[in-house]
Amino acid sequence: MTSEKKIRHRIKILIVLFIVGLVLSGVTAFPIESQLAIAYGNISLFPEFMREWITSVYFAVKTTNETFPYLSYGTDWLAFAHIVIAVAFIGPLRDPVKNIWVIEFGMIACVMVFPLALIAGPIRQIPFYWRLIDCSFGVFGMALLYVCYQNILALIKLQESN
Repeated sequence: MTSEKKIRHRIKILIVLFIVGLVLSGVTAFPIESQLAIAYGNISLFPEFMREWITSVYFAVKTTNETFPYLSYGTDWLAFAHIVIAVAFIGPLRDPVKNIWVIEFGMIACVMVFPLALIAGPIRQIPFYWRLIDCSFGVFGMALLYVCYQNILALIKLQESN
């Protein structure tokens, strides 16, 4: 395999991993109440400090869905947005050099996770440890995209030298 083929292969793997992560995070936002019911049913598997939070969130979502089911439409749109954003990464999957801006956009979005989690989290009374879990999505996404970005830059340099 030539250097260019190896770099392109690495880029594709990184982008596919990122796309899969976005799609999974989106798809899992649809059945929130069902997932929380499973978590609540297995509450003893969670660390003590998380049990009260999971219980509270489960009953809040359950009660809200029973009383105001249309509010969950917001999380449906959140899920949809994840999937739509994932579709944008098909561009760099096909032509990473031409679509490097999508990778840059993704890295900016990953960085923006931090102020959202750390500012809105306390306002919405989200426990600090949960805000750190949310921030981990930004960390992992940024790590994948940064390595991908560096590989695209190497590909550009390689193409310019030919």
